Amino acid sequence: MLGLKDLAAIAAEHAADLEAEVSPFDIAGQVAFPPAQPAIMGVINLSADSWYRQSICTSVQAAVERGSALRAQGATIIDIGAESTLGQAQRVNAIEQQQKLLPVIEQLASQGVIISAETYDVGVAKACLEAGAKVLNLTGTADSETIYGLAAEHDAAVIVCYVAGDNVREVGNIPLDDDPIPRMADYFSREIETAGRCGLAKGFVDPGLGFYYGNLQDSSVRIRHQMKIFLNVFRLRKLGWPVCNALPHAVECFGDEVRSAEPFFSVLAALGRTDLFRTHEVPRVRAVLQTLGLY
Repeated sequence: MLGLKDLAAIAAEHAADLEAEVSPFDIAGQVAFPPAQPAIMGVINLSADSWYRQSICTSVQAAVERGSALRAQGATIIDIGAESTLGQAQRVNAIEQQQKLLPVIEQLASQGVIISAETYDVGVAKACLEAGAKVLNLTGTADSETIYGLAAEHDAAVIVCYVAGDNVREVGNIPLDDDPIPRMADYFSREIETAGRCGLAKGFVDPGLGFYYGNLQDSSVRIRHQMKIFLNVFRLRKLGWPVCNALPHAVECFGDEVRSAEPFFSVLAALGRTDLFRTHEVPRVRAVLQTLGLY
């Protein structure tokens, strides 16, 4: 059972990292990082295979309406994806992804909404940036240098996800170290160095907690892994980039109340000094963060 002694032990062991600050930057002149208060990223899924039914939009109009609603609810960035990360989901080729993504990005960007495009494909990334996306949510590793360069050319930011494979749809198992942070820190350190060589100065590190690995199908193993990372993620901030975390679901624990899972995990992520919360439950997570901010 997680308690104050556990939190105190983490803080004592890694006291030198607790106050680590990241290099400041802004996105589109609208939102600054690190933020004074944690920022929220809302989600639009253009794939009918996506697990979180409330975030699925099957038309451009529905997606634009959801994007506007999410911003009104407190999301500073809207993340849009055209292919589900579920292992059994249908693969969507680059042309089909662009056909789905670009009209939504263009309309929301024209309204001043900061758009993040979730992709691991270079062609999709380039088209989304040209359509007005200001963030790339990079869910792959194979073409990262090219994507970093494209983002730099468009003065955009990149969320660098920790992916144990070429992309999120081609993963097997993930290393399950007793302490997962050193391995992640080594990976992100290399990527940040590479990004700098490509001219990219705006980025986030993301532990990739929403991805589907073969050895995380046991719910107790997966949830313990996620909780451990949330509480220790402040240790990655010493690399100089802010932390983005996708909030998971834990349906095995929450059952019919699964929509309460992301707000619960937002507490752990906030304790770990997450800077940007990716969530399907924007108003609920916003309320949790506002409450924590009163302490």
